Amino acid sequence: MINAELVENKLIVWNLYDSRKLFAFGFFGKPLGIAKPKQNDFDVPVVLDLLEGYYLLSKKEIQIIRDGKKISRDLLLSICKREYSQFAEKLLVYSRLRNSGFVVSPGIKFGADFAAYERGPGLDHAPYLVRVAPPSTKITAVDIVLAGRLATTVRKQFIIAIPDIGSEQVTFIGFDWWKA
Repeated sequence: MINAELVENKLIVWNLYDSRKLFAFGFFGKPLGIAKPKQNDFDVPVVLDLLEGYYLLSKKEIQIIRDGKKISRDLLLSICKREYSQFAEKLLVYSRLRNSGFVVSPGIKFGADFAAYERGPGLDHAPYLVRVAPPSTKITAVDIVLAGRLATTVRKQFIIAIPDIGSEQVTFIGFDWWKA
């Protein structure tokens, strides 16, 4: 079992073999201090964000340690809910994308919740930017135009993911921009 240590609001896999294994397993985490790693040829720990850590814990791929003791899934869930707005909704969308074979990374630098890759960072560019918008979210036409223009500028498709927690379903709406 791979151990990840909870340090503030991040999870660190200190064991280098486990770090490489986890990264190779599906591009989970980011090698510390390496912006664009090539495959798994690095000798540094991997840092996971809480959302992907919770996903991996749920899949029984890792266990979380804090102060030398294993912490429960429930405790990690409460920490995640404190750190993320709409954690349940974001986790549902993240899980649906991951379970469909996409490599998912934070999309904050693009003004989105996630960037979704078909193969992985360093192997291809993320073709999709995903914004999580629960059904109660009010999205204006200006919001859509701004997101669409940004996505087009970086050559990505803008997608709104609408999670329904009750049914555990996600509706994805993609926007294509073209000139007349």
